[in-house]
Amino acid sequence: MEALRLEWAGGAPRLRTSEAMARQGLVTAVSSRAGTAAVVGWVGSARDRAAGARGLLDDSARQGGAPPVPAGDYAAVLLYRDRILLTRDEQARIPLFFRESGGRVSAVSTSVRCLGSVTELEPRYFCRYLTGNLAQPHSDLTPFAGVHRVLGGEVVELSLTGQLRSRTLRRARQATDPPEPTADGSCLDEAAQELRLALETAVGRRMGTTTACHVSGGTDSTSVALLAARLLAAERGGVGERGGVGDLVLLAGRFSRGELAAERPYLDVAMEEIRRHTPAARAVIVDADDVADFDDFQHHAGDADEPHPHAFRAPFWARLHAAAAELGCDTLLTGCGADPIADANPFHLHRLARTGQLRQMTEQARAWAAGSERGLREIVRAYVVQPAFPLAAERITALRGGGTVLGGLGTFNRPRWLRPGFARAHGYRDAGIAESRFMFGRKPEQSLYDAANYVAAPDLLSWQRARRDGFFLSHPFLDPEVVATMSRLPAAATFRPGRPKAVLREAMADLLPAPIRGRAVKVPFNDLYARGLRTHGDELIALCRSARHPLIAEMFDVETLCRAVREAQLGLGDSYSWDRVNSSLALVAWLERLDRRSGALGAPVPVTAGS
Repeated sequence: MEALRLEWAGGAPRLRTSEAMARQGLVTAVSSRAGTAAVVGWVGSARDRAAGARGLLDDSARQGGAPPVPAGDYAAVLLYRDRILLTRDEQARIPLFFRESGGRVSAVSTSVRCLGSVTELEPRYFCRYLTGNLAQPHSDLTPFAGVHRVLGGEVVELSLTGQLRSRTLRRARQATDPPEPTADGSCLDEAAQELRLALETAVGRRMGTTTACHVSGGTDSTSVALLAARLLAAERGGVGERGGVGDLVLLAGRFSRGELAAERPYLDVAMEEIRRHTPAARAVIVDADDVADFDDFQHHAGDADEPHPHAFRAPFWARLHAAAAELGCDTLLTGCGADPIADANPFHLHRLARTGQLRQMTEQARAWAAGSERGLREIVRAYVVQPAFPLAAERITALRGGGTVLGGLGTFNRPRWLRPGFARAHGYRDAGIAESRFMFGRKPEQSLYDAANYVAAPDLLSWQRARRDGFFLSHPFLDPEVVATMSRLPAAATFRPGRPKAVLREAMADLLPAPIRGRAVKVPFNDLYARGLRTHGDELIALCRSARHPLIAEMFDVETLCRAVREAQLGLGDSYSWDRVNSSLALVAWLERLDRRSGALGAPVPVTAGS
């Protein structure tokens, strides 16, 4: 989808934005003495997008300065008298690309399809994509040769004629110093206060005029919705006042059968508690019994701007998005991202091992094992051994799990349906190494937070639907200040055996109803996935066998991929191997519909520089 486009006419830059998205407030164009900015999304505050865009324009105008990247969900083109800047926030939910040749940029857009040529694809991208779910958003590569991605937190500087001058990654403003441990080594109360403040700020800056909150009955989404309700009530004159509280929409998908039906009592409790704070909040319950993964898969996967590994789950989210759009919501908040961010960091064990604190590591690993009902060896393997030797650990596991297509297939191993010749020719091994370094790095306990931003809240569906829905999905738990707060907390504050997300539960103790505050586990969406494969497995296999794009046969052994789908239907494999199947199927659907360009700029609005 193209929300803005920068081109050069007669040697001069010409910046245009989508008229429809500008009317919806999804694109904001501002000018000042410093220059002109076109911002897709919002900077600083979702409610005052013009002020945020002006602040970004003026703060970035200072020559030689390198201000930290402000919080928000945005991609921006900043046009000055002597240079052009392209930038995105660190969460990197809204895409931005540029076409470059010989050091000169010829076009910039939010749509990679509109910049690329369907006859000039980049095979290295597909190898990187197939290494796992994290590959796309943090990699410069795109599906099209000569088209590059502006990375999260990156500032790309161009001359006025389009010459590429520099690419710089900047960090967001960090939160305050962590609380000091108390005498007994515990600082749970202080940590909870820090997290509460950071999360309130993150929710507040994402609230719009009509805010929808996804409510599932879990700790995470309920926490976000409760904070939104409290903030709205305070703005309208205190708890219980009804004026203006209709600006809050509580959005939920409800299941009356299958495993997910067990979530209903928690959903009811959550809705009741949230509406106690804001009685006029509108509860919208979407019956989702007829939804299954892979519904209308060729549309969701094929029409995306680039391959969408989570397109299989799009039907459920699309149902909720449509309900929010009908009510005129201008932002939708979710609890996505809380699992890796708000819970204790298990890779702390890796830090203890590499610093020689083996006795302490063993003691804490035993506590982790007891608290999560897992074996000690499993804990040490997952959080100490595998981060140190990720590729070797996967190969050993694959050897043990042979006999099926999905047996032993982890995050980095080459799936058996990816042809060895294609993998060798286009750098699959190097892609796997790069991906493993991103996931674990030299300090896996820090890399967890970097990777969580991309794996916890894949958002291509939100971007693909934004023009129709009028809003973007937003994720308070992935806010840079929330991540910074949690990443600095000592293990003594965050880890409580048998009590996941201890800091979050303590932070929300005065708001969360007891049944939700005491939950240790939540029903996963496995039932939705299994039902989708039972219903659509034959269609997916037919899609692979009928595919005609030449790259599919060059890249995949189609019959082996079909056997992998059959095994997944039977419940063989695990979440890692299913992810690999899902990604490959999405790639097949995307390549098959590649020549059907969608989301052109439509009625453009020229943006002119201020005087």
